[in-house]
Amino acid sequence: MSRPLVLAIDGGNWKTDLALVRADGEVLALVRGPQSSPHHLGLEGSLGVLGDLLAQALDDAGLPNGSGPVAEVGQLLLAGVDFPSEEEELRTAANGRRLASTISVGNDTFAVLRAGTERGWGVAVVCGAGINCLGVAPDGRQVRFPALGWITGDWGGGYDVGLSAVSAAARSEDGRGEKTSLERAVPAYFGLETPTELAEAFHRGRITERRVVELAPVVFAEAAGDPVAASIVARLAEEVVVLIRVALERLGMRDAPVEVVLGGGLMQSGDARLIGAVESGLESIAPQAKVHATSSPPVVGAALLGLDELGSSAQALDRARRELGDLFGRIEGGGNRD
Repeated sequence: MSRPLVLAIDGGNWKTDLALVRADGEVLALVRGPQSSPHHLGLEGSLGVLGDLLAQALDDAGLPNGSGPVAEVGQLLLAGVDFPSEEEELRTAANGRRLASTISVGNDTFAVLRAGTERGWGVAVVCGAGINCLGVAPDGRQVRFPALGWITGDWGGGYDVGLSAVSAAARSEDGRGEKTSLERAVPAYFGLETPTELAEAFHRGRITERRVVELAPVVFAEAAGDPVAASIVARLAEEVVVLIRVALERLGMRDAPVEVVLGGGLMQSGDARLIGAVESGLESIAPQAKVHATSSPPVVGAALLGLDELGSSAQALDRARRELGDLFGRIEGGGNRD
């Protein structure tokens, strides 16, 4: 009963989902834990998180946690794995831990693309804590971006949106910028009265700067009636469109009927202004592109890639997607940032 199994992992900057799925699509376990990005934790820290989650999943599934790998195929798709050298380092380290007999390592954009399309190719944009993009052609050619933040020219994701909101609020208060409702809404989110109070809280470490990522929903809410907030959302949409355009151009697919999958917490929020702006921006650039925000969690994509590797049937893929979706709905709490 224990083989063949797929070990499917979606590791983000905020949380990690790990699933054990049989070749016939039956889901034996789905567990959630903390972030596992090697960029933040290092290889050993990342693998420590994954090892603990795998032990929990094996216990939930009633499977032994012996010295050998329980899964035939492992799909480790993690945020922060951006260069081939990082993939190889993580693959080597994971093989040393014997997480699965055959291990594939990649960025979590691969999980989003596979979760959001049945064809397995197209363009995926992940917009969670940060932003990233992947393009895959029908013949397997790939376009990827380092997505390392400002050092690789990136802007977008919850962190940048939140930081822009904090900056706009401060400039509204002291007169350097346009008046905006963010002046009230941003500090209010943290239980404070003014941007100055919020600045002091950040400066003195009472609120960690990383929490600005939580402000994205505030910006979306204020954008309905505030031009400054709306401009932040518009900038995010423009960045998404630019990534898609460049991916399609480099693949020679601007005129192809390609699926464009939008994933990550900011896209899964379903903000109509953001999604609509992306669709409008692509109309003249890639008129045959079909854009949709996927509701399938990335761990589904990791599982489907593993089942693809096993040669599982379409019925097995459908079963895995359905059962993982049901289980994910039970464990999903107050949001999915990445």
